[in-house]
Amino acid sequence: METRQHCNAAGYPAPQEADWIARDFRFNTGATMSEVRLHYRTIGDPSGEPVLVLHGTAGTGASMLTPDFAGELFGSGQPLDADRYFIILPDALGAGGSSKPSDGLRTQFPAYNYDDMVLAQHRLLTEHLNIRHLRLLIGNSMGGMHAWIWGVQYPDFMDALVPMASQPTEMSGRNWMLRRMLIEMVRNDPEYRGGDYTSQPKSLRLSSAFFALATNGGTLACQKAAPTMELADRYVDDKLAQPFTLDANDFIYQWSAARGYNPAPGLGNLRAAVLAVIAADDERYPPETGLMERAMKLVHKGRLLVIPASENTCGHGTNGLARFYKRELHELLQKAPRRVEE
Repeated sequence: METRQHCNAAGYPAPQEADWIARDFRFNTGATMSEVRLHYRTIGDPSGEPVLVLHGTAGTGASMLTPDFAGELFGSGQPLDADRYFIILPDALGAGGSSKPSDGLRTQFPAYNYDDMVLAQHRLLTEHLNIRHLRLLIGNSMGGMHAWIWGVQYPDFMDALVPMASQPTEMSGRNWMLRRMLIEMVRNDPEYRGGDYTSQPKSLRLSSAFFALATNGGTLACQKAAPTMELADRYVDDKLAQPFTLDANDFIYQWSAARGYNPAPGLGNLRAAVLAVIAADDERYPPETGLMERAMKLVHKGRLLVIPASENTCGHGTNGLARFYKRELHELLQKAPRRVEE
C-alpha cells in the first residue's frame, strides 16, 4: 500500500496515468470501432477497495483532482483516504485522452450516448483492471448521470452510489433547451462547415462561455462577485480571456450524448445505498421542479441531500466543493453493507 512519503503536495499519492484499448467496441447505433482508447488515472494501491470517480461534460478525470474535491476527500483520514481506497478516474469516451472525434474521424466518429460511455467504463474496469465490484461509485454532473445508469444497468456492481448535480429523469425542460441551443449555435456557424473546419469556429468560445454563465455559478455567488455593471463586465472579460482548447466536433458530440438519457424506469432495480446530492441553487436541476423528490421515492435505499443556497455555493458547480457533503459521504461509507460480489 502507498505510504505518505510518496504523496504529492495535495496530501495523497500522485495519480498514475495509462491507456487501454477496448477491442471491437459496439455503439448503441450498431456502429463498431475495432479499437477504442480509454485513458484513465488511478490513485492509491490496487489492493485498496475500488472507488470509481466520474467527471462532468467536457471535463476529464483530471478535472476531479481539485483542492476542493480531491483535496477534501483523498487525503489521510478523509472519506476516500487513498491509503485505503483504490481510486479510478477515467476520461469519458469522447473526452480527454480517450477516443474522440478530433482524433481524426471528425463527424465519422460514431454518435455515442451515455449508455456507450458507461459501457466503456465497465469494460475498462472488468476487462483491464479486473475489478468486479466497487465499494463506491461517485460522479458529478454528467458523471452523476452516468452513476444513475450504472446503478440501473449494473445494480450489483457497487455497495454505494453517489450521483451529484444530476437527476435520474429524462433530459428535458430548460436544461435540454439550452443544450440544444448550445449545439445549434456551433453547428449553424458558417465556419463549422459541417464539421470539416480548418480552424475552430469563433462561435465555439462564445457559446461555451454563455452556457457556463447561464447554467453554473449560483445566483447569490454571481451577485456577490459582480455587484456592479463594471465588475460584471470584468467578470465576462476574464471568462473570455481564459485559455480555450475545445474542439467543435468533440464539443457537439459531448453535449449531444445526453439525448435519450432516462434511467427513471429502472430506479426500482437499484440495490446500492444511494446518496444523491444536489444544490438548492442548481441552475440545470432546480429542486423546485419536484422531479428529484418524486424520483427518489422509487429508490429503495436512497437519501437526498439538498445543499442550501448561499453566497458560498455556486449553483450547478457546488458539488465540486466536497466540504458541503463530506460528512454525509463518510457516514454512507460507514453504514453501507459490503455486499458479496455477483
